[in-house]
Formats: sequence, structure tokens, C-alpha cells
Amino acid sequence: MKLLIVNNLASGFGEGAIYDFVRSFVSDGDEVCIRSTDGTTDLASLLDNASAYDAVIASGGDGTVAAVCYELRYSNIPVLPFPAGTANILTLNLASPLEPHALAKLVKSGQTLDFDLGEIEVADKTFGFAIMAGAGYDAAIMHDAKPNKRLLGPMAYFSAAITNPLPEVSKLSITIDGETIEREGLGILIVNFSKIQFDISVTHENEPRDGQFEVVVLKAENAFGLIPAVVAGLLDRGGDFPDRSDALEIHRGSSIEVSADPPMHVQYDGEATELTTPFTARILKGATKLFVSDEGHSLFS
Repeated sequence: MKLLIVNNLASGFGEGAIYDFVRSFVSDGDEVCIRSTDGTTDLASLLDNASAYDAVIASGGDGTVAAVCYELRYSNIPVLPFPAGTANILTLNLASPLEPHALAKLVKSGQTLDFDLGEIEVADKTFGFAIMAGAGYDAAIMHDAKPNKRLLGPMAYFSAAITNPLPEVSKLSITIDGETIEREGLGILIVNFSKIQFDISVTHENEPRDGQFEVVVLKAENAFGLIPAVVAGLLDRGGDFPDRSDALEIHRGSSIEVSADPPMHVQYDGEATELTTPFTARILKGATKLFVSDEGHSLFS
């Protein structure tokens, strides 16, 4: 096989697990090309001739993986999300292994599925996301967690959440497939994959192949009002807790427009931006092909 590895040197803790993956993967006749960036070199430039390879390994955090998948959208090139970031939420959702040798075996197996991607446009800039995008409280958490991710790992998000108990409430205007609703809340989530940090499921279903987002309005007046929904998400392992409490209002759609007064900061796949609402998002059905484990195949096939 010929593998192209896109390696984000700035992601995670810099432990170099991707090199263990290479040692485990290669056998006679294999070719592996590693292209690295510390954020200076644009990811897109590292993927110019990706079609010459059998697969692409996206080594980094969820933002890195999403950027690679978006750049290769509809190319039919299989991508392995290699968990080298802080939280590695996409790997969690896919039920993929974390260990480099197991991931090498996963690529050798060649088992893949097509998944939806999201595309978000804000302030004349366009980004792709795999898991979820949003504005308001979640974006504030991503922003405040960023300085501590290397030190605290996933706990940086928990720390950011508990130090921001009274986020600003905005008036939201949300248009879903042409129908507009007005709400007040702490924020909004545009969900493709539903699991976040600490294995919490934001929505009851996890359907990243159905051509629709789940649109989650955070209607609580403060962060404490979200606690029942968080508890339900933690307990929802066997489908016994579909209710996310009145704090979350959930809709479905493929084309979303959001404005807020006052404006809210926007994030996508954990990437905190300095951009604010309004934004638009649309689903890209079946846009990316991902390697999956047997468990992941059973979950999503």
C-alpha cells in the first residue's frame, strides 16, 4: 500500500505515536510519505497529489482531521482519523482503537464507510467539520480551554465549563430548511456526530450518515440549567435516556442559518474562531470515506 500521512506537529502532546503506527504498518513493498505542519504550512498544500495514494492518515486533533476530510471531500480517498489531539472526539464516535498498532491493523483491513460532513460559512470564510459546529456557550468553552489543552488534556474543557457558569444569553433566529424559529438561549449546536468529551451524547441518536444535522438549541438561562441534559447524556448507553430535558430543544435539517443578538462566537470541531454569528451550515452527504473498526461498522452500517 501507499500511504500519505498528514501530520500536525502542533496537535496534542507531541508524543509521536504516528511513528509507532508507521513502524507497525510497513511491510515489504509498502510506501509511506509523511508531510508535516506546525500550523505554518497550509494543510491543503500537503494534499495536492493525495489521489496517488491508497489512503490518507490524518494525524492530529479533530480540527486537523476535519480539515483533511473536507479538502478530500467526494474524492473517494479513504481517510484514517489518527488520534493525536487532545480529545480525539471523532475516534470516540467511530469506536476506533487508540493504540497505533491496532490502527495500523485497521488500515490493513481496508474496511470503510461513507459519512456526512458539515460545511459552515461565517464572515465570508468557509470551513468543513466532521463532528459539530456551534455558537455561544460551546464556543466560549473551546476558547477558554485552548491555553490549557496540553497541560490538562480533556480536563481543560471541563475546567473551562465550570469557570464560565453564567454565559451570555442571546436572542436566536434559526432557519432550518427554510422554516424560521425564534428562541432565547446560551447557544446552538449543529450536530453530525453526537458524542463529545467524557463520552457524553448530546443527542439520543448518532446518525452521521443520514444527510441531516440535529440542531440543538441550548435554552437554559445559565450553565447549571444544562446539568440534567449532561447527566442524561452520560447515562444514555443503551438507549434508555432519550430525553435531554427542557434545556435542549432539538430539530433536524440539512440547511441551517443562524443569527444572534447579541452576536455569539463560532466554533467548529473544537476550533475556536474569533468570528461571530451570523453563520450558515449545510450537510455534505456521504462526502468522506473513513476507516472503521468492526464495532464502528456495526454501529453505522
